[in-house]
Amino acid sequence: MEPILIAGGMLGGIGLVMGLFLAFASKKFEVEIDPKVEAVIAVLPGMNCGACGFPGCSGYGEAIALNGAEITACSPGGAAVAEKIGKIMGMVVDTSGDKMVAKLLCQGSVSKTTKKYNYEGSLKSCASVALYSGGEKSCQYSCIGNGDCVAVCPVEAISLTEDGLIFIDENKCVSCSKCVKTCPKKVLEMLPQKKEILIKCSSKDKGITAKKACSVACIACGLCVKACPVEAITIDKNLAKINAEKCIQCGLCVEKCPTKAIESKVTEIKKAEIIAENCIGCTACARVCPTQAITGAVKEKHIVDESKCVGCELCYEKCKFKAIKINKTPK
Repeated sequence: MEPILIAGGMLGGIGLVMGLFLAFASKKFEVEIDPKVEAVIAVLPGMNCGACGFPGCSGYGEAIALNGAEITACSPGGAAVAEKIGKIMGMVVDTSGDKMVAKLLCQGSVSKTTKKYNYEGSLKSCASVALYSGGEKSCQYSCIGNGDCVAVCPVEAISLTEDGLIFIDENKCVSCSKCVKTCPKKVLEMLPQKKEILIKCSSKDKGITAKKACSVACIACGLCVKACPVEAITIDKNLAKINAEKCIQCGLCVEKCPTKAIESKVTEIKKAEIIAENCIGCTACARVCPTQAITGAVKEKHIVDESKCVGCELCYEKCKFKAIKINKTPK
């Protein structure tokens, strides 16, 4: 029994020594965490979505507190979180920018396209279907609608629809862009939420081919380009594109598009009105009006024909005498 007791005692002694050593080492080599790092991490949403460009919320918190990283990069947290971080870091934060959301640039539903075949593979995902002839629909650029983007969305802002497309709840969207990166057809794009006029097509085919594949495809006819008063639309590779920063949402392109490839979700009607007592008849407003809705001779009070006014606000921006106001009513 003595050898056993001795061995037990030795093991106990070794364990005690090792325990004391580890306790000493943990104290000796303890890495002190900057209180600001902990404070910043505490206000972050904890989603670890990676939209900020850092490995999770803890990585982003450290980058802010220790390396001066941009404090408005947390899309899920938005302005509220940015303001809290600003207070922690003693900084003033500009949160006036437009919220960026994912938007679907495709109308290729099952009713507007045809099927080339019926996919019966075991892997029912957009990625797997895309590998086989580009997808089932007649338009090779259309949304496949199997929900890869739905699966990666961290806030359940995307859902499948019965017509073979997806629906994005922009109010839920946290701008993480995971869906955009996941989509094999690249029909999702991060755009300002306030921009409600979109070219809902991603086809690069020439006009006849595109129209044959989808009834509402962009045919690159150029009518929208000619109609745009601010040169916000260009055509590249048989597809019209709207520069969101330039677009004034006047809707002229929507009216001119022969295939209804351009969608407008503008919810208010804007009309210009001349404030007679301020108008000196300089004609500056009339010269910039893209629809000739403003008339009046030099040094005479001008008038606006509301039936022609598209609410582009170009006249409002041009007038130096505050003689124009923009009236807004729900659409």
